Amino acid sequence: MKTLAVVQHTSSEYLGLIEDHLEGRRIRFRYFRPFTAGGRLPEPAETADGLVLLGGGPWGATPGAHRLPTLDAELALTASALAAAGPVIGIGLGALILAIAGGGAAAPSPLEFEVTSARRTAADVLAGFLPQQYPLVRYGRDQPILPAGARVLAVDEAARPALFQLGERGFGFSGHPGIKSAIIEDLIMEFAEGPAEPAAGLEALRAGRLAMEQALVPIMTGLVQCTGLMAELQAAAATQ
Repeated sequence: MKTLAVVQHTSSEYLGLIEDHLEGRRIRFRYFRPFTAGGRLPEPAETADGLVLLGGGPWGATPGAHRLPTLDAELALTASALAAAGPVIGIGLGALILAIAGGGAAAPSPLEFEVTSARRTAADVLAGFLPQQYPLVRYGRDQPILPAGARVLAVDEAARPALFQLGERGFGFSGHPGIKSAIIEDLIMEFAEGPAEPAAGLEALRAGRLAMEQALVPIMTGLVQCTGLMAELQAAAATQ
């Protein structure tokens, strides 16, 4: 069984609804919490099966007071994972880290909490499984500047990248595709800085929970296929 190394940047944000999809496919995951006492980032060898970089609440990837304290170390870790051609999945702040590690950059922007939608750029993206339109929930700051060679798979309502691909197995999501309203609520309580008026966004998130759960099914199907997370099991089943 494969084990994904999942890097958390806050106490509140985790894989959310994605956990069930991984467990259902017998894909394990291990959380790393470098911001806690005694916590650490995974070693490169621990990312061999795959690296997941989660969001960071109000933390960002541009110079200033909001710059993630472990950013430099995570950029090196992500670059190593990309060089090894392993699966790398970035979500929110994690997508910024993925973009920078792949040769791009990040542009400063204020903390945002928005519940909107994204639309795919072509029918064949994510092995043809990405829905034509799907819910997009973004909680974070800064915007990715994609490196040359990156492919935009989906855009948000402002035509910004909502999902992009680097190489064969690197994928960056601007919003958390498996977010839960409780994660947002906990992020608001965890940090002194938060969105100005989160009530409307939380209401929209709760109202759209079913649509998000439904969209996550094909998204995870395509993501697992494109990252090869079940390739060995599928090969073994075919042989049998």
